[in-house]
Amino acid sequence: MCGLLGLVCAGENDAAKARSAVGKALHCQRHRGPDETDTWASGEVVYGFNRLSIIDVEHSHQPLTWGPPENPQRYTINFNGEIYNYLELRAELAADHGASFGTEGDTEAIVAAYHHLGPAAVGRLRGMFAFLIWDSERKVVFGARDPFGIKPLYYSQGPNGIAFSSEKKSLLELSDTLGVAQELDRTALQHYLVLQYVPEPESLHLGIRRIESGTSFTVSPGGKLVTERYFSPEFNTRAVNGPAEASALHTRIADVMKDSVAKHMRADVTVGAFLSGGIDSTAIAALAKEHNPDLITFTTGFDREGYSEIDVAAESAAAIGVKHVIRSVSADEMMEVLPLIVWYLDDPVADPSLVPLWFIAREARKHVKVVLSGEGSDELFGGYTIYREPLSLAPFEKIPGSVRKLIGKVSGRIPEGTRGKDLLRRGALSLEERYYGNARIFRDDQLRGVLRTFTEGVGHADVTGEWYRTSKNWDPVARMQHVDLFTWLRGDILVKADRVTMANSLELRVPFLDPEVFRVASDIPLDQKITKETTKYALRRALDGIVPAHVLNRRKLGFPVPVRVWLRDEMYDWARGIVNDSKTDELIDKQAVLRLLEEHKAGTLDHSRRIWALLVFMLWHGIFVEHRIKPEVPEPHYPVKL
Repeated sequence: MCGLLGLVCAGENDAAKARSAVGKALHCQRHRGPDETDTWASGEVVYGFNRLSIIDVEHSHQPLTWGPPENPQRYTINFNGEIYNYLELRAELAADHGASFGTEGDTEAIVAAYHHLGPAAVGRLRGMFAFLIWDSERKVVFGARDPFGIKPLYYSQGPNGIAFSSEKKSLLELSDTLGVAQELDRTALQHYLVLQYVPEPESLHLGIRRIESGTSFTVSPGGKLVTERYFSPEFNTRAVNGPAEASALHTRIADVMKDSVAKHMRADVTVGAFLSGGIDSTAIAALAKEHNPDLITFTTGFDREGYSEIDVAAESAAAIGVKHVIRSVSADEMMEVLPLIVWYLDDPVADPSLVPLWFIAREARKHVKVVLSGEGSDELFGGYTIYREPLSLAPFEKIPGSVRKLIGKVSGRIPEGTRGKDLLRRGALSLEERYYGNARIFRDDQLRGVLRTFTEGVGHADVTGEWYRTSKNWDPVARMQHVDLFTWLRGDILVKADRVTMANSLELRVPFLDPEVFRVASDIPLDQKITKETTKYALRRALDGIVPAHVLNRRKLGFPVPVRVWLRDEMYDWARGIVNDSKTDELIDKQAVLRLLEEHKAGTLDHSRRIWALLVFMLWHGIFVEHRIKPEVPEPHYPVKL
């Protein structure tokens, strides 16, 4: 787990100057890898690397050069992530191809696999990764990002070359070197205010994009970037064939989760686990304890009833038999640290839960260097409550289209906040129209009054359309899962998980997001995912006996943060101050934002999520556009040497 930076020059370059520029740009992501920093340069390519040493700590330094006996300097790799099946892959490459290695780590396994298997090597990797491999013989860079988008990879291309980075800040630093003008992407801003995050491949800077999850690419000095999707997930749509097949499926799920957690425990440093009150993290912690009897778990929450899973998590920790660390977060702490977190994020993510996650990551780093977490379970196994919506809206599907349109018009005349209004509105829409992820912040009719640059025709279909087209023959729940894999998961869940843990130089691993786990999860029939009573039915049955009974069938809380009540009280003046100080008048109608805040304070309507999204954007704009807000970024420092 580290931070990489790579510059592929378009033509003749001053090698010393280019290396200096990369070294300077690398510094702003030093938190991703404070253990070692190094740069490397050839005539056409410059690499920079910040290492967080996890596997083969004394060796496996990067950038790493490897090659076959006839050309041992042929390849140089820059790699961020972990490959959990690296031991098996190294053994296979040695046995089948005679590959030899100079380290005990996973980095060499990637480059050796590429040499012997070509681009197909990415399909053999079980892990999280973003990497660049420079082939000095063919004069080409080959790279890839993991199937689910656990590890980030931004890029920026200009007349002087193309650069890749784990964090966007480094590419902003290289804008002059690349010859790229960085302007605000107003389409991406509109998407953000609808979705709560900036969807891939966009960023809020027009000159910076992202390599998408499950994608590999090649680029030569002075050439165009060529991408290819190597991972296209598919979900099964058949029904389960009797109790025996259901039981076998549950066994397969349990077995593959045990295997995934075992491989995710591979490290030469201490591994802990995040623990909430839900089934996902509890299962991970219970399975991890089998490999580390001294496992430490970490929980965060709030001292406000209905907004915390601290008590349930503590009960789970006691039932599993692990040491447990708790960190409560106050409104004052959230307000104080939010600008710094927005700096770490690179692009705004209006998910309040990332703030307490930042605090528990900071706490965990005092004890361990790696944590396991439960991200990805809901998308793979059908865990979100909204996945049950097709069941509740099924009666609308029997109504003629003309009548449904009339119902939609009627719902529009019902006052906001009236019970049943949203049910009628959503029932009048098709799945493609109504579902675009777990977060739905502004509707178009709401956004027109706030966003001065609102553009008709820009909407969620720009983001979800491709994924609905590729899943048109699937059942509605599988289609929702498919959309979430390419939107909500990689846009919100994994962004916040990566940024706030890496901000504290803590490696986060997600055993649910493993290719072998997906292979099993994608074969789960609809009736084994969603029932009228519960979600993740098959997973719950598979984990019976692994997860404590008080958690096994518990309703998903979803880690709520009390910003709804805080914005009416503790955070009210703070929020007004952010709005008034912001220089976003050209983009945002600030008076409209203040009206939202006043209505929310009065309790007329709940605008908390919309207000929070606007506040996070205004802070982002103050940092990255106005340069008015300058968070004090601490140098990486840890009380415990690990």
